[in-house]
Amino acid sequence: MIRLTRELPEGHRHYQTYEPFIFLSILFLLFLIGCSRTFTQPNPIYTKQETEPSQNEVLKNSQRQNQLAQIASTARGKVGIAVALLETGETVSLNPHDHFPMQSVYKLPISMAVMKQVDSGEIKLEQKVRVTKDDFGSRGQHSPIRDKNPNGIEMSVRDLLRYAISESDGTASDVLMKLAGGPAAIQAYLTELKITDMIVLNTEKEIGQDWQTQYRNWAAPEAAVALLRALHERQGISESSQGLLLKFMTESTPGAKRLKGLLPAGTIVAHKTGTSGTQKGITAATNDIGIITLPSGRHLAIAVFVSDSPADETTREGVIAKVAKALWDRFGGER
Repeated sequence: MIRLTRELPEGHRHYQTYEPFIFLSILFLLFLIGCSRTFTQPNPIYTKQETEPSQNEVLKNSQRQNQLAQIASTARGKVGIAVALLETGETVSLNPHDHFPMQSVYKLPISMAVMKQVDSGEIKLEQKVRVTKDDFGSRGQHSPIRDKNPNGIEMSVRDLLRYAISESDGTASDVLMKLAGGPAAIQAYLTELKITDMIVLNTEKEIGQDWQTQYRNWAAPEAAVALLRALHERQGISESSQGLLLKFMTESTPGAKRLKGLLPAGTIVAHKTGTSGTQKGITAATNDIGIITLPSGRHLAIAVFVSDSPADETTREGVIAKVAKALWDRFGGER
């Protein structure tokens, strides 16, 4: 026991002990030391060992972006890429917020908006719709319906959807847009999905009549992936409607050398292409968006937009194919 004493005034010569005071002082000092250690020791949640994986992931993402940028540079135009592994949320992108003309990519949100009304009973899949000459797209636009039926035809909604998605028929797309309630109805549907960076304003017929009009119907790559996620997760759409659209997207014939171009034979790719004409040596849009099923059973949502490119078709489509292959190797090949 530590003891401190003091000498008392003359006449009171004896010693007084301060043991309780000293004991409490020592306890207080020990408390202060303990607090100091508590506040100066690093929080274990943020130790170097645990932050290293995320730093490595940042490095990997940077390397992937550099790889995508190198591939994109061959287009000598503007390229936007957004990718998400839907089951984990892992992403990689290049210019994901820039605006790109969609061209026929916009047939997917139009078809999804129609299917929402099918789910609600406002539209029936088997109901017949009259397609007239006034609905036909311009001669330079792709339309098997127009070419096969020069005097018009009556078709079911199901067949119009198949033509719009699987064959990218502009006439079918315009009829479906009108049936759904016009561009405002499509935009309202996208708003419900909280997709803001995707604008549907004009018909295919209008786009075909003026070169600049296509730029008014645009999407950001990240918004296109959000749309694919909505389809995959059945946001605002039933399971049967999702299944029908994915079937038509998987059976799609245009763009065989784009997302699917370099992937292993038999890979399931549910996709929608978009392609513009070429004016003064510049092609405004060479696009493909879709959901790729990986060997693991996971799903890769990918959107690639190539805009304002002077490169030939082989090069433009090759950019999309190489991007898809690089991401397949990253997310699919190692599984």
